[in-house]
Amino acid sequence: MSIPFIKDLQFSYAQVSGLSPLVRRVIAQNPSAFTFHGTGTYIVGHGEDVAVIDPGPDDPAHIEALLQNLNGETVSHILITHTHRDHSPGAALLQARTGAPTYGFGPHPQVKNASGVVVEEGGDHDFKPDHILTDGDVVRGNGWTITALHTPGHISNHLCFGLHEEKALFSGDHVMGWSTTVISPPDGNMTDYYTSLKKLLFRDDVRYYPTHGAPIDAMNTGHSPQHFVRELIKHRQAREAQILDCLTRNGPQTIPQMVAVMYAEVPKYLHPAAARSVLAHLIHMVGDGRVTTTDALDEAATYRLP
Repeated sequence: MSIPFIKDLQFSYAQVSGLSPLVRRVIAQNPSAFTFHGTGTYIVGHGEDVAVIDPGPDDPAHIEALLQNLNGETVSHILITHTHRDHSPGAALLQARTGAPTYGFGPHPQVKNASGVVVEEGGDHDFKPDHILTDGDVVRGNGWTITALHTPGHISNHLCFGLHEEKALFSGDHVMGWSTTVISPPDGNMTDYYTSLKKLLFRDDVRYYPTHGAPIDAMNTGHSPQHFVRELIKHRQAREAQILDCLTRNGPQTIPQMVAVMYAEVPKYLHPAAARSVLAHLIHMVGDGRVTTTDALDEAATYRLP
């Protein structure tokens, strides 16, 4: 679900590319409506201490391409932004080939509904990091320093990774270079997402490396990464204004009714994902009193103005 200020930037999407003196990227061959050209696995550093960020899906061919690009270098760290299946399952394959330890916020959240059934889709329930990273934790290699930044919203265990030497941020799915981030309750949380976006505004990063899409910097977008984040916040606020407009014009409504209006120009196969984000917005808006419902907070509920 692309938005006006996010466009397919003039950028090389070759499977393997060098992006800076410290950063290389290998793109997995898993393109889709939710991964764009595929998962971008990042390599940080050279020689004896190389960090790999988001080794991607359970795809032996991708891990082989990654290792071939390393040319005999030593992987010392495997860093995971979060545990969706296009990001973390490749860690087990890469660890089996290299012996490198894994680092992440924690295993996939066990989100359950009232019946005790796990409802989060797309989760890698097998991943458990060898080393837990929390907000502000630092890992180092030869020539590079990375700081973990806890950024819940898309998922509660999401981390971004700041590369000190280049003032760069590996933003995972928290900030993407081609589309907005899907926030899917119950673990996806719009209130947390707003807070995590605002957290980035206080940093001095000059470039973001999203797992999907082109790098975000002044060269590619004409503006700073912080400007990009402010536009993301404005876009989310505009979605909430649309929700209020729907309820003002048409009275109490369900999420499918609102999605049909708000996403009329978006292909219908993306409407289920859009509905999840609308639900996240509504949970946030019920929480701050702008919207109310007497039903359970889900897609079947009828929402109204107070």
